[in-house]
Amino acid sequence: MKLRGVLLDLDGTLVDQEGAVVAALRSWLPVLGVEPTAAAVELWQVVQERHLVAWRERTISFAEQRRRRLRDFLPAFGISYVDDELDEIFDGYLHAYEDSWRIFDDVDDALARIAAAGLATAVLTNGTREQQNDKLARVGLAGRVGPVYTVEDLGVAKPHAGAFLGACERWGLPPAGVLSVGDRHDLDVLAARAAGLQAVHLDRLNAGPPHEPHRITSLRELSLPHSWAG
Repeated sequence: MKLRGVLLDLDGTLVDQEGAVVAALRSWLPVLGVEPTAAAVELWQVVQERHLVAWRERTISFAEQRRRRLRDFLPAFGISYVDDELDEIFDGYLHAYEDSWRIFDDVDDALARIAAAGLATAVLTNGTREQQNDKLARVGLAGRVGPVYTVEDLGVAKPHAGAFLGACERWGLPPAGVLSVGDRHDLDVLAARAAGLQAVHLDRLNAGPPHEPHRITSLRELSLPHSWAG
């Protein structure tokens, strides 16, 4: 089927999520008296993913996943707290994180080439509606990437097929005419194909899997073959 649209992931694809997290931790952890070592950063990322999974599965609220991250993280560094303080503690990290949002340097060129090919764009993200739209606005992408579909909008998160099918339905495009592009092979590629979309793995770290036939390391490598863009 003729390609009609490109469905873009946000974090790790358009916005440097990893860079923002690391920069935020380097700013925020010393305030807590914690050295921002590689081990501290790794632990934060582990507990972050653990509790974001629970939120994506809709078993806890977004605020609660933040609190649970701190409940796991703070005791590892001997930091005592009471539950009523957790939201305020997390705000320190959040402000540093928001100040660190940046787009990757290949995004503007990629959006221009997609538009020149006559294709629409949209964003499918596992984040919250408020935070992700604020992120797009802060990095200068608001209004440039088409509609934004979040877990809150769709009621389901990637890798569930319903996230992709719901986004396509709201977008008004058939799944077979949509190309999913994202940095997570499990969430953005395999899951998209299972839902009937085409997919490209944006493997910025060149970490694999190497057997993936449609793998790029930069959005500058994104090709729109005539068989797709027709």
